[in-house]
Amino acid sequence: MDIKITVAATVPLQAPAEVLVLGVPSGAAFKKALAPLTKALGASLARALKRSEFSGKKGQLCDVPIHSASVKASRVALVGLGEADAVDAPELRRLAARGARFARSLNAQSLAIGAVGVSVDGGEAVLAQGSVLGAYRFEHYKTGERLSKFPLEKVVVLTTRKVDGALRQSVSDGQRVAEAICLARDLINTAPNDLYPESLAEYAQKVCADRKDGGLSCTVLKHAQLKQRGMSLIDAVGRGSAKPPVLIHMRYRPAGSKNEVLPKLAFVGKGLTFDTGGICIKPAPGMEEMKGDMGGAANVVALMAALAVTQPKAEIHGIIASAENMPDGEAYRPGDIFKSYQGKTVEIINTDAEGRLVLADALHYAVEQGVELILDNATLTGACIVALGPTVSGFFSNRPDLADRVKTASGLAGEAMWHLPLVEDLREMLKSDWADLKHVGDRWGGSITAALFLREFVGETPWIHVDIAGPSMANKAYDVYAKGGTGHGVLTYLALIDDLIKNRPAQAAG
Repeated sequence: MDIKITVAATVPLQAPAEVLVLGVPSGAAFKKALAPLTKALGASLARALKRSEFSGKKGQLCDVPIHSASVKASRVALVGLGEADAVDAPELRRLAARGARFARSLNAQSLAIGAVGVSVDGGEAVLAQGSVLGAYRFEHYKTGERLSKFPLEKVVVLTTRKVDGALRQSVSDGQRVAEAICLARDLINTAPNDLYPESLAEYAQKVCADRKDGGLSCTVLKHAQLKQRGMSLIDAVGRGSAKPPVLIHMRYRPAGSKNEVLPKLAFVGKGLTFDTGGICIKPAPGMEEMKGDMGGAANVVALMAALAVTQPKAEIHGIIASAENMPDGEAYRPGDIFKSYQGKTVEIINTDAEGRLVLADALHYAVEQGVELILDNATLTGACIVALGPTVSGFFSNRPDLADRVKTASGLAGEAMWHLPLVEDLREMLKSDWADLKHVGDRWGGSITAALFLREFVGETPWIHVDIAGPSMANKAYDVYAKGGTGHGVLTYLALIDDLIKNRPAQAAG
């Protein structure tokens, strides 16, 4: 996907594009916002508004027929934004994504996108992000007539501000962040015969090599090194596959900061490139979706690529434990006991609860890096989808103040996340008769017991666990997401990083 995005202080009706999409507020600002269109289009606009009952309410769309030489676009769509004073960055991002999908449905190759009657700081960059996210298509495996014949190639972001170098850079950065998120989508959508632990590692290495000037680097621990170090839980999950497991360690540090003391953060991702369930094999229906069980890892790759654009003043580690869970003669079994990298012994109960095992070793590896905060994200439990539905991530933390920060960051990002409790009474479910702990409890509270298990491996380090099992993949396009991999979570993590840098806890700074 290669879209040229420009920003222009152009009167919307004169924007040089095949399709013009304008966000319009409701309420008192509605008529004023539409005044220029009313003057140019007259009765045809009035009829379109009446026919669609369009009043600027959030989510409404009005397709306006164009019969005027004063409008350069051949199609104009109005999208409701709701009350003007409630319009924020996520709403503009949704507007642009919807506009890009609308243009794409018409096979239009150029789009002008803007909002009238509202003002949002950094709105132009957000519109660029939404345009990229909405236009996204994964066509790597399509050929010939199945390929898009008229992809969206040009987007003009409309603004009322003076267009200068700083604004152009802001829009460019917004586009590049969205393109980084699309890396996560690409990885999730890639077929499992092409994406396996070692090829994921190669992809991460290339992402870092291509952005070396942006402060990225990468090292990979291969299977023999994992066993040598005692990462037995990652080894256990991956030993049943012909594709050996790996641990990927991506690093970001801004250029020129060699001698600076910076906040140190770690983001950990579950990278199950395919999950059959192992010996406790899954039912066949829907198993093809298990290529997406590396959504957390995909998010880490995307986040690190985005950091090369945003350049925060921090040292950030992206750590991915990647394996393929297969049921051959070497596969691990229920009843097996393994010593984790941290040292605790773990009794295996269900080989389809493999994600928490690879994360356990990766979390202790993150602790060893001396970081002051760890966030792990994983497509971990179906129980989280049962609790919150397919569009909301659940998150847990061992620090109440961190939970509040995640809630704020997710709101700024427009990504739905809900704080779930670490219910201490459920810790009893993880007690084992034969080892230090079991890795699975009873059926009830499954996402909570999974989080309690992970907490065993972070010690006193401030920690956040995000269960993205629901929104990591979408079965249809919605919001800013395309069908398939979404990259849900990356924007929240970027906002959280900014907050942690600006409002660094005193104990961490000291």
